Amino acid sequence: MFEKSTWIKLPRNVVVGHGVLDDLGDVVDDLSVVGRPLVVTSPSPERLVGERVRAQLGNDPATITVEHAGFDAVERVVEAAESEGATYLVGLGGGKPIDTAKMAADHLGFGFVSVPTAASHDGIVSGRSSIPEGDTRHSVAADPPLAVVADTEVVAAAPWELTTAGCADIVSNYTAVEDWQLAHRLQNVEYSEYAGALSRMTAEMLVENAESIKQGLEESAWVVVKALVSSGVAMSIAGSSRPASGAEHLFSHRLDRIEPGRALHGHQVGVGSILVAYLHEGEKGMWRNIRDALAVIGAPTTAAELGFDDETVIEALTTAHRIRDRYTILGNGISEAAAREAATVTGVI
Repeated sequence: MFEKSTWIKLPRNVVVGHGVLDDLGDVVDDLSVVGRPLVVTSPSPERLVGERVRAQLGNDPATITVEHAGFDAVERVVEAAESEGATYLVGLGGGKPIDTAKMAADHLGFGFVSVPTAASHDGIVSGRSSIPEGDTRHSVAADPPLAVVADTEVVAAAPWELTTAGCADIVSNYTAVEDWQLAHRLQNVEYSEYAGALSRMTAEMLVENAESIKQGLEESAWVVVKALVSSGVAMSIAGSSRPASGAEHLFSHRLDRIEPGRALHGHQVGVGSILVAYLHEGEKGMWRNIRDALAVIGAPTTAAELGFDDETVIEALTTAHRIRDRYTILGNGISEAAAREAATVTGVI
């Protein structure tokens, strides 16, 4: 008797395009959320569009500014929501305020609306929060937003390095899916054909159209935001971060532990994806396409461009398997010789 079932949580509305920040009030009304909102933001988004966002929200919205991400910031948001009598949260900004708001909303049992101002990560729509703690970063399950309102005019005006980091994060889905399929074959890890195909298609779309992603073009922001949404939806369908997180993310997390704050997460996983693609497929594999796409976009492709020396990259690659219990191409660890070959052949070092 067939008894398989699944529960997929997705945003009710995803609104993307020029000037859609002015539709935020209508989006919230359509959700039928009631009561007072608490806007969770960081200094730059607050300065740029904070007043514009609050003007769209009724019931005297409260605001809390998050300087640094972390579990302490989540606690501050929870306390602010309770003291201000808030009934739902609005995450305004990049990864820091959106992930913080998402986790706080999950803790409170509140609805949450995502209003990204930069296309730096796929957490704008996913059911995962990435929360740093010391030299460690935790991927925590949380409900996805009720709605996403991504104004491409605002996103296009964000620092270009944030957009290239978002692009690199999407491109890394290619190796994440490769690792997921490997874990399915060798470890019987549950695999979703639908989520895997969606995630890989999103990565390949960006690789194939990298030359159209250019600084200052709002059309580029449109392409990147749509890809980030697709990536987040793939994770929601899978019920895990597997479609967008494999060995390249373990590599990035290890770099964070060795030298925290050196480079953007998206840029680190992009370089990690070059290395991991080589480990999967060898000299004739997809790694060249990944590297070339990242270079065209303007994302780092080498250790030096990330700001790390060669030995740090080798250390990260040979020890990344220790980060979490997730089977990838790294298995129980690769040798220094294998890591050095991968990094040398691909030009990462």
